[in-house]
Amino acid sequence: MSTCIYLDNNATTRVDPEVVEAMLPYLCDYYGNPSSMHSFGGQVGAAVKEARSQVAQLLGAEDSEIIFTSCGSESNNTAIHAALAAQPNKRHIITTEVEHPAVLNVCKHLEKKGYTVTYLSVNRQGQLDLSELEAAITGGTALVTMMYANNETGVIFPVEQAGAIAKEYDATFHVDAVQAVGKVPIDLKTSAIDLLTLSGHKLHAPKGVGALYARRGFRFRPFLIGGHQERGRRAGTENVPGVIGLGKAAELAQRHLQNVNQERRLRDLLEQGLLDTICNTEVNGHPTQRLPNTANIGFKYIEGEAILFMLNQQGICASSGSACTSGSLEPSHVLRAMGIPYTILHGSIRFSLSRFTTEAEVVRVLEVMPEIVNRLRALSPFNSDEADWLQEREVAAVGAKS
Repeated sequence: MSTCIYLDNNATTRVDPEVVEAMLPYLCDYYGNPSSMHSFGGQVGAAVKEARSQVAQLLGAEDSEIIFTSCGSESNNTAIHAALAAQPNKRHIITTEVEHPAVLNVCKHLEKKGYTVTYLSVNRQGQLDLSELEAAITGGTALVTMMYANNETGVIFPVEQAGAIAKEYDATFHVDAVQAVGKVPIDLKTSAIDLLTLSGHKLHAPKGVGALYARRGFRFRPFLIGGHQERGRRAGTENVPGVIGLGKAAELAQRHLQNVNQERRLRDLLEQGLLDTICNTEVNGHPTQRLPNTANIGFKYIEGEAILFMLNQQGICASSGSACTSGSLEPSHVLRAMGIPYTILHGSIRFSLSRFTTEAEVVRVLEVMPEIVNRLRALSPFNSDEADWLQEREVAAVGAKS
């Protein structure tokens, strides 16, 4: 498949042609080490410096606050370990039940190492109740870590309010903004955020490059130890072509933020079209407090994997959740935490658009989806919420969660 209708942009994005153009010279012609003293390497170092400035401008940060990494997962791991190293006598972490595995599984690992972790719940629309954070945080809390926006539902969290609460208790505040950067405006100059994660391949840069924002004055401890790269905060020779690509992508993202309403318009067209033409269908997540590109739709009584298979036959790419957990047969931990009924949970599909998505593509999805859902429901033995199998699954889910 060389061409498709690609609506899985929360998993990864197409590399922008302008990004590719910016990267190419650093793959072939300007291959010097950016840390070298000679001019050949020095010019590469200057290009890395410019890319750092481009990323900083997108975030409203200072150039010195940007650390280049290999990906969002590395940035998250680095941030969490740096926060704990900065306050080693504190052994309490607060996060949420709906985090990406790059945060959630790190926290579970730290529990085995003796840390206490509080997992904040979300409501039926995927939103946090900050009174739960206020009740959980203490003077012994080292870190509050949460996402800016959820990768499956697009629901945006009140990160500034959460950060203000963290500051009251001198807890480090880390935000996984992998899904938010380039989709919503971010200005860290006046923010309560200490550490912020981003990933290149979620904003039309290549895979294999990311960044971590570390607020000036934060007592940062490196996760990767070795050479002096990134001012001693992340060892290892920089992935120069990737860094250049990320810088260019950040520049383009800042420009395209002004046109984000086009993505929202197409998302709403898709969403409303599905709700209007397919019965027993609903949106998972808050109706307005969401990323402009993300729609998570639940189709009752059918399996999401079957929907994806039939969409794939039509050359349409979507997903049933996070790409980082797609190898698992378990239903989405995000939708389970939201309390989505099994009638909807297993038939939920995430459509995530980008600035390259066209109206014609959305219209094509609206043409094929009703037939796909009707065919699958005709084959399904389950057509009511009272089905015995659903009640059994609900009971089992509640038991597992408790």
